[in-house]
Amino acid sequence: MAMKAERDVQAVVETRLAHETHRLATGLLVDAGGRSSVPCQALAQLRDFLVVNLRHHHETEDAWLWPLIVAAAPDTKRALDELSEEHERLDSALDRLADIDLTGATDHDGDSESMSGHDRHALREAAVTVRDCVRDCVRDHLTHEEPILIPALRRHITPAQWEEFAQRVIATTPPVAGHLMVGFLDEAGTPAEVESMLVTMPPPVKAMLPALRSQAAADLRVLRGSRS
Repeated sequence: MAMKAERDVQAVVETRLAHETHRLATGLLVDAGGRSSVPCQALAQLRDFLVVNLRHHHETEDAWLWPLIVAAAPDTKRALDELSEEHERLDSALDRLADIDLTGATDHDGDSESMSGHDRHALREAAVTVRDCVRDCVRDHLTHEEPILIPALRRHITPAQWEEFAQRVIATTPPVAGHLMVGFLDEAGTPAEVESMLVTMPPPVKAMLPALRSQAAADLRVLRGSRS
């Protein structure tokens, strides 16, 4: 019950791009958190995007993809359980990051003022922790997950099962700064790779892609310290 070659490749592309978006987002949060010129609102948006999307990514693997594989290949259970333990370690770092108060003070015009030096230091330290965890998870995925997951997708998961999994992931992705996902994907992959991921998006979302890309570009410029 082998998967078609193109679907096998697509699974690898989607996994790699998902990991790379997480690496880009965590690295940017570390950098932006160290610049006092970046507004609190921009930092909070990036932080919230990162926290919910990282959680969603590994929770969908644990809850949906791993059981499919184990049902077809019980001998993979131990290795997949080890990958889930890595996800649990990441959760503690995400909890720390999510707990940081990024509301900031506001002036009479409603604009966020700079965070205190202490708050920015706490944000940066938490973001560094998450970045390092993500880096380790990505490395572990490359060294541990691919030799398990890719053969399992070829041998045990049908194209219909993979399509259902991918659609469930899309349908349950939290609607938190989704435009940033589009922006990071554009940076992480080739146009063809990104298109292959976005082609199954709901039509209303696909119609909004130009606006989402424009908004992402503007917000990423702010986070990187360039508003031009």
